[in-house]
Amino acid sequence: MKNIRKVIFISSSLILGGCYSIGSQRLGKDQDEYSISIIESNKRQTLQNLVRLRYADTPGLLDTTQLISGYQFQQSAFLGVASDTFPIRPNGGIAAQLQQNPTFTFQPVTGDAYAHSFLRPLPPASLLPLAMGGLPIDILLQLSAQSINSMSNNRPFSKNSGDMDNSTNYNTEEFFELIHNLRLLQASGLLGIQLQQSPEIKGKTFETSHVFLSIYPTQNPNLEKITETTKKLLNFSPKYKRMEVVYGVGNPKPGEVNILSRSMLSILGQIAYQINIPEDELSSGGTEKKQSGNFINSENSIINVKYSKKIPENPFVSIIYDNYYYWIDKKDFKSKLAFTISQMLLELSKTTQPSSAIVTIPVNK
Repeated sequence: MKNIRKVIFISSSLILGGCYSIGSQRLGKDQDEYSISIIESNKRQTLQNLVRLRYADTPGLLDTTQLISGYQFQQSAFLGVASDTFPIRPNGGIAAQLQQNPTFTFQPVTGDAYAHSFLRPLPPASLLPLAMGGLPIDILLQLSAQSINSMSNNRPFSKNSGDMDNSTNYNTEEFFELIHNLRLLQASGLLGIQLQQSPEIKGKTFETSHVFLSIYPTQNPNLEKITETTKKLLNFSPKYKRMEVVYGVGNPKPGEVNILSRSMLSILGQIAYQINIPEDELSSGGTEKKQSGNFINSENSIINVKYSKKIPENPFVSIIYDNYYYWIDKKDFKSKLAFTISQMLLELSKTTQPSSAIVTIPVNK
């Protein structure tokens, strides 16, 4: 009788002890795990689009719009006696089960949202403030600027045989000299970027953004030389303390700097054309070999994407396409930084559009 009371007491304690809140204990862990999963998924999607563009395949975006993670905790206990034994002995059992049922909702980016995300040039007033937050301005401009004034950052994937005269000067060397100098000035604290919001005239309530570029004086002789060269490349008039950066091409108006910014499709295409492809893929006609010359070389390749038949070890991001693994090395800081900036630009290019088709995937464990 004493043993029976002990079994009943233990069973009751376990049953009552199982009535507790699961959500509060899982919140932090789920937030971390799902956040990492979404980030890694977005990285793979971007690399997948880069490789697809390299093969002249169609890029696409699938945004995660909703995540619902549900839990179900089931528990049971029973207690009885075996009447066919002598002496009579109690028996029982306790069972508990925790089930997780996450549901993911995805929305393909199509129609107007696709046009805005991929085809609309990124405005300079949205680009340059990223350098205010500490992003390297040379990598930012190498990715996003087609030209600065008359200095061209020519897109390598647009150069085909016979398209351009090799004797023509497109000032590409000056472009890379300029962004290198801007980076040195940024690191030295001599480069200023100011974002200014000004209301529209005629009673309109919305605001327009204006971005201004300043180059501060210095007593350092080495930096002073860089400052003078940079101002000369930008046609920085001594009449102005700062220059407004506007969207445009060619020689700017007094007091302005023209930046012909790229669309996201152009940015991804520039990176994609620099990806090395296996020789058997080139010989099969699946894609073309990248052009040689001053427009693209290993020194100016901004992201180094590797390929192999074997699964890469500890990559920063990797995908599989056409039976080959493509990845970015985790130890390649320059490539990781440029890839991360391209991810930020991709998020910057997205706009809120009406919902189209939605894909909801319940996952049972």
